[in-house]
Amino acid sequence: MAFAATLRGRGLAAGLVALAALLALLCVASIAVGSRSIDFATVVSTLTGEGGGTDTETAVINDIRVPRTLLGLLVGAALGLAGTLLQGVTRNPLADPGIMGLSAGASAFVVLGVALLDIRQLTAYVWLAFAGTAAAAVLVYAIASMGRDGPTPVKLALAGAAVAAGMWSLTTGVVMSDLDALNEMRFWQVGSLAGRNFPVLEQVAPFILVGVALALACGRSLNALALGDESARALGQRVTLTRVGILAAVTILCGAATAACGPIVFLGLLVPHMARAICGPDYRWILPYSVVLAPIVLLAADVIGRFVMSPGELEVGVVLGVVGAPFFVALVRYRDLAEL
Repeated sequence: MAFAATLRGRGLAAGLVALAALLALLCVASIAVGSRSIDFATVVSTLTGEGGGTDTETAVINDIRVPRTLLGLLVGAALGLAGTLLQGVTRNPLADPGIMGLSAGASAFVVLGVALLDIRQLTAYVWLAFAGTAAAAVLVYAIASMGRDGPTPVKLALAGAAVAAGMWSLTTGVVMSDLDALNEMRFWQVGSLAGRNFPVLEQVAPFILVGVALALACGRSLNALALGDESARALGQRVTLTRVGILAAVTILCGAATAACGPIVFLGLLVPHMARAICGPDYRWILPYSVVLAPIVLLAADVIGRFVMSPGELEVGVVLGVVGAPFFVALVRYRDLAEL
């Protein structure tokens, strides 16, 4: 038994390394593909510091595409982990920062900050997004807790959809009535990596890295919670404190990602199921796999959006919506909802 577990662990570690290599290739593709055609040899020579391209090509690569790719890595990891944590802590395979209304809450608070308080600093956006994420999470849980059976997975999903709809209505109403908010927050209507530079990356990176560290430390706790609250307590878990800690990590990850790129939905829904299909129910492996798989999916969607609409581009939030919506319908359709 121990030998089999060791062999499986080595196989999963090798799979993680292979996915990391795939992610590295996608990073190169993300830097190489864009509205301006740049020779691949020029891309490589610029990245290695050898030069060879024009000043304009060097500026496009270093000042536009590199920060965009790095932000895709961070935001992808953040949203993938946030979805995994939500599915684990709620034991709900339909949970996702977008579906649960957290991204909508973050967006609503940022838009309100711009429209009512004339806030323009990204650092303030991050804190507003944290507050909006936390408020949406509390509201969803409170609504789902109504009734005798408490916050079941289906009720959480429905409550999340209702809160998301309400938050989006609020956001749309404010944006349509305030021209400054409309101009400042236009990208909040659909998630995008476009137009993000190093200052944006520098502002949100510390928050995301802290959130990633907190999330990766939650593997054992999520495994215990998966057995049920009573079993988790028998294993020494302080269930309420554990849930608060996990939701704090979700708030940090989702808030920072939304502040940087707007609401990118379905990524947190897709990735945990992909990771679970590879490594089974052990969250000690699901979480690291989510860190790698989510940026792969996000950067692939971003590259596809730039490729199919060249010389323009299709926003990554739209591409993921096209892929994620059918997946969500299939998940609800083919799973036994009594088990959710």
